[in-house]
Amino acid sequence: MSFAADATDRDYCCMSEDKVNTFLQEVREYRGNIFPVVACMRDIALAAGPSVTEEVKYGGLLFSSGQSFCGVFPYKTHVTLEFSQGATLTDPHGFLSGNGKFRRHIKLESMQDIETRRVADYVAQAHAAANS
Repeated sequence: MSFAADATDRDYCCMSEDKVNTFLQEVREYRGNIFPVVACMRDIALAAGPSVTEEVKYGGLLFSSGQSFCGVFPYKTHVTLEFSQGATLTDPHGFLSGNGKFRRHIKLESMQDIETRRVADYVAQAHAAANS
């Protein structure tokens, strides 16, 4: 019985990985101008902690660590970094947008935006909040 559960987990992991790879390939092919931003944001989110997982959901990449903490969503000319519980994050740099009950986002149009808008700080904060 334990082996079957392990096999199912392994199959899900591979299936999810295939979906992520297909998603990234499609972004590269159809939205090549923003692919570097998507790839860099993916690296930042995955580096937030050892238990971070990713899946293709809602038209983007959703990152979780126990619970969802951020997502990367490509559009025609920009990428949106969304925070599931963004309303609870502190915004010392003033880059979070949105006024809904929970979500906040940062719009990214170039690789330079990733550094100037200090997205790694926000991702780290969101990951920590998801694990507290």
